[in-house]
Amino acid sequence: MPSTRGSVPDPGAPGGVDQRLRRGARAPAPHPHAPDDRGRPHRIAIVGGGPGGLYTAALLKRLAPDREVTVYERNAPDDTFGFGVVLSDETLGGIEHADPAVHEALKAHFVRWDDIDIVHRGIRHTSGGHRFAALGRRRLLGILHDRCRDLGVDLRFRTEAPPPDRLARTHDLVVAADGVHSAVREAHRDVFRPHVTSHRCRYIWLAADFAFDAFRFEIAETEHGVMQLHGYPYSRPSPDQQPSTRPRGPQHEAASTVIVEMREEVWRAAGFDALDETESTARCAKIFADALGGRPLRSNNSAWTTFRTVVNARWSHGNVVLLGDAAHTAHFSIGSGTKLAVEDALALAACLEERPTLREALGAYEEERRPVVASTQRAARASLEWFEDLGRYVGQPPRRFAFNLLTRSRRVTHGNLRLRDAGFTDSVEREFGCPPGTPPMFTPLRLRGLTLRNRVVVSAMDMYSADDGVPGDFHLVHLGARALGGAALVMTEMVCVSAEGRITPGCTGLYTGRQGGAWRRITDFVHDSAPGTAIGVQLGHSGRKGSTRLMWEGMDEPLPDGNWPLVAPSPLPYRPGSQTPRELTRAQLTDVRQQFRAAAERAAHAGFDLLELHCAHGYLLSGFLSPLTNHRTDAYGGSLERRLRFPLEVFDAVREVWPAERPMTVRVSATDWAEGGTSGADAVRIARAFAAHGADAIDVSTGQVVAEERPEFGRSYQTPYADRIRHEAGVPVIAVGAISSWDDVNSLILAGRADLCALGRPHLYDPQWTLHAAAEQGYDGPGAPWPAPYRAGSRPPRTGRTDAPRPRLTLHGPRQDV
Repeated sequence: MPSTRGSVPDPGAPGGVDQRLRRGARAPAPHPHAPDDRGRPHRIAIVGGGPGGLYTAALLKRLAPDREVTVYERNAPDDTFGFGVVLSDETLGGIEHADPAVHEALKAHFVRWDDIDIVHRGIRHTSGGHRFAALGRRRLLGILHDRCRDLGVDLRFRTEAPPPDRLARTHDLVVAADGVHSAVREAHRDVFRPHVTSHRCRYIWLAADFAFDAFRFEIAETEHGVMQLHGYPYSRPSPDQQPSTRPRGPQHEAASTVIVEMREEVWRAAGFDALDETESTARCAKIFADALGGRPLRSNNSAWTTFRTVVNARWSHGNVVLLGDAAHTAHFSIGSGTKLAVEDALALAACLEERPTLREALGAYEEERRPVVASTQRAARASLEWFEDLGRYVGQPPRRFAFNLLTRSRRVTHGNLRLRDAGFTDSVEREFGCPPGTPPMFTPLRLRGLTLRNRVVVSAMDMYSADDGVPGDFHLVHLGARALGGAALVMTEMVCVSAEGRITPGCTGLYTGRQGGAWRRITDFVHDSAPGTAIGVQLGHSGRKGSTRLMWEGMDEPLPDGNWPLVAPSPLPYRPGSQTPRELTRAQLTDVRQQFRAAAERAAHAGFDLLELHCAHGYLLSGFLSPLTNHRTDAYGGSLERRLRFPLEVFDAVREVWPAERPMTVRVSATDWAEGGTSGADAVRIARAFAAHGADAIDVSTGQVVAEERPEFGRSYQTPYADRIRHEAGVPVIAVGAISSWDDVNSLILAGRADLCALGRPHLYDPQWTLHAAAEQGYDGPGAPWPAPYRAGSRPPRTGRTDAPRPRLTLHGPRQDV
């Protein structure tokens, strides 16, 4: 039985639907090694009679009526373990192109609505324009059963499928659509290599015999902890209801899916672990009586469970292929279980038609679907984790909380939410404090005596272009151009506190007076030519990652000659072939601390507005923080408090000489992306410690601490760590990591996940990124003033002639030649 028995949609989930299967689609030319004379598998077994398996059967039989297609389903035709199913417009478009008969049958039973209601602390906020379509899961299965029978598919209910090896021998193709606990997949787990992750919430699928008038999220703050309800209609509302946005559906009984979810520890504290199905159902109805209008809930073999995310290294083995939950799962909170299975079916059928051999077809299917699924799973994980950590956000202002919930997966953004419901988005901005016509990213932020005019930071980026640690003309042009580009704060690369603390021979420093003078030239240019732009210096020491080649000559590779000795918390090389550093002695710790202090004094004299201490990415101070790189047994190793000791001593030494009115930030790696390394909880404790010592903000990065890391890359992939530190440590944060659009920046700031956003690569691509973001949003205000010499370029140049004369006369009828 699959773990997801319905779907709760993320209104921003993209389509990725294959639309190549149209009415009358023709098969490719025969191939001599194909299972039949037209180049396609002839005898097909499908294990699992859920929507994905049934739709696959219907598609394959419709495209080749002579095929033998058999579906094995162990349950009865009317058995179903869920209630309502939501499908996106994109998925429906693919169904319409591939099988209009199924699409027409679905249309006749859909309930459609546009609104999302978010109810928190007795206040309801509604956001419109989201376009949902739902129907009962039993109705969906019935439509697919009828279609399969019409086409001649052999449906075998109450029948266990033969063993996978026997099916593979007796059929040309075996489709494993048997859910998250797939027996077919488990029979070949050594090939498919599934990885299953269980998560931290318990949830139960229930139903109500009335129709909500919108998609409804309701939060209950109980004595045991936070609980949440997700509810949506899947059939027509009761006649006595008068909703403002009434779902439209056929004449049948009103019903809604209701999912109740809470953290495991809340579930146990509330006593649900001791209740049976009937008792749990009644208890949920009592907790959410306001949402239900006092009505009861009903169950259907409903049980509390934890969601399991399934990922497989491979999706096919010989003539066996995985589909739907057997191949992958995505949390129900973005409504992707049935959607992904149906889209898998569309893609598999298309690839079998297009490719001359089964092997090529199954390879093409996986190649096509894997990136779509991976993207969906990233969004689903972000949504899942948001609900797991719901208690973190309940204290937000009500509209901001609602906006945060709607944008939780990072697929719905500030920009597309504004397109759907400008009034709702305006109300969130007003609550946040945006002046009229001002996007969130162009609101100011004050850190100590420094006021940043907007929320954009040019991230620290190593340029490896210095001569003996001295920044030159390249640095003046590089940093000066970005200062003219509109960002509130421009950060230098990591500026090293000693010659031995450089990463490469091309790194800049602040360990000589000459270097300090060269930096003064740059800060003077920024302050004179880009008034209102702040420039910050990032101080650091390479530790065990030093004495390496320039990045484009071989990143992290040792110098072929001219190496200098390295020091670190413990004598551990960064990777095989790297130099082994010496473990720092007590006397050397004192020397290093003094080097940071002296560099900070030079930075103050050089005119920097902000100083950041680099405690991330495996460099020296980061090396003390991580248990993977700090194996010391003295007072500077062991527990986290001891590992923090030296970085805090350095921070205190720097803060002592850094002007009191100028802010200090600290960059940390909030996870090492490696087992046994720094965790998210550790990062919160680290942030609290630095904040207690006077840090004004934490710059939250991740990784690069150990070479064997396994990061989970993706859009804005590091921002959840910043979000957690901001809410749990109560300190302003700078978010970094694949933030690429101004829409992302607006979303993160308005949702309260970050106070500043640092962007690196976008500013390499476009030094005027911030000014262009303002122009593209139609903003012209104090948050993004154009330098006077550049103001003529504040509008995009025209790309073609638009002033051609319009026709004055149109002749009708046949032309008369003279």
